[in-house]
Amino acid sequence: MRAIAITRPGGPEVLELAERPDPVAGPGECLIRVAASGINRPDVLQRKGAYPPPPGASDLPGLEVAGEIVAGDADALAAQGFKLGDKVCALVNGGGYAELCTAPVGQCLPVPKGWTLTQAATLPETCFTVWANVFDRAGLQAGETLLIHGGSSGIGVTAIQIAKALGARVLVTVGSADKAEACKVLGADVAINYREQDFVAEAKAATGGCGVDVILDMVAGDYIARGVQALADDGRLALIAVQGGVKSELDAGLVLRRRLTITGSTLRPRSAAFKAGLAHSLRDKVWPLIEAGRIKPVVYRELPAASAAEAHALMESNQHIGKIVLTW
Repeated sequence: MRAIAITRPGGPEVLELAERPDPVAGPGECLIRVAASGINRPDVLQRKGAYPPPPGASDLPGLEVAGEIVAGDADALAAQGFKLGDKVCALVNGGGYAELCTAPVGQCLPVPKGWTLTQAATLPETCFTVWANVFDRAGLQAGETLLIHGGSSGIGVTAIQIAKALGARVLVTVGSADKAEACKVLGADVAINYREQDFVAEAKAATGGCGVDVILDMVAGDYIARGVQALADDGRLALIAVQGGVKSELDAGLVLRRRLTITGSTLRPRSAAFKAGLAHSLRDKVWPLIEAGRIKPVVYRELPAASAAEAHALMESNQHIGKIVLTW
C-alpha cells in the first residue's frame, strides 16, 4: 500500500510518500480501505518527534480515517452492527495516513447519512476528544456556558456545534475577525479576539460577572491561571493540549473558594475499551444530531495524500478554519 511516512523528526518536508506492507486486522479489529485521512495537531507533534505512538501502534501518522471495511473479525463486526463493505469513520492509534488501516471495531462509527467520506474523516478525533473532555470529564449541561479556546480549530468547530445542539451557551476565543465570524455562523454566541481583547474580562461581561461554567483549553501556559479567573463558582477547566507551555502560576485560593475543578486528558494512550465507550456515547447522543443537520462538516481544505507536507504546513500556519483532510 501507499502511505505517508515520517522519514526523520523535522518540518513538513520530512513527510514522504512510501510503500508499506498491507496491515492485517487482528482480533477485535477491522481493515479499512481509506478514502480520506483527517489531519490533527498530534500528527504534527509526532512528525517533530514530540509525540511517539503508543506501544504496538503503527509508526505512520494519522489518528482518524474514513473508508470501507474490507476485512476483519467477523464476530466483532457483527456485535457492532457492521459488515464487509460498510462505510465507516474510525479513531485509530496511528497509521491513518495510508491506503489501508486497521482499527478496533469498537472505535468505528457509521458514516452519517448525507456525509461524504472526506467529510466523515473530520469526525472521529474531534468528536471523541470533545465528548470525553467537555461532557464526560467537565460535565457540561444544557443551560450552562462553555468557553472554547481556539474556536476555529477542528476541535473548536466541533465543540461549538455539539454544545449548542445540546443546549449550552458558547463563547470562543479566536485570532481574527474572519475566524470570529465563522464561529458565529456555526453557533457561537460570543467570539473574543484574543489579540485585541482580554478573554477574562469578556467572559465575565458576557455572563453578567458570574464567569463561565466550563472551559475547553488547548493552550495551557498562562491561560490556565487566567481561565481560573474566568470560571464561575463550581466551574470546570478541561485541558487537552499545551500549545502555550506546560507551566502556569495560578491563584489556588480561587480554586478553593469557588470550588473549581481543573482536569485534563490525552486520548491516544487510553484503552480500546474506553474509546469504545466514547463511540457508544457518540452514536447515541451525537450521531442523531449530525444526521438531523444540526452539526455540519467544516472542511477547510482537501488535499491529495501526496501533498501531506503542504497540509502540515497549512495547519502550522494557523490560517485554517475547521479541518484539513488528505484523500487517497
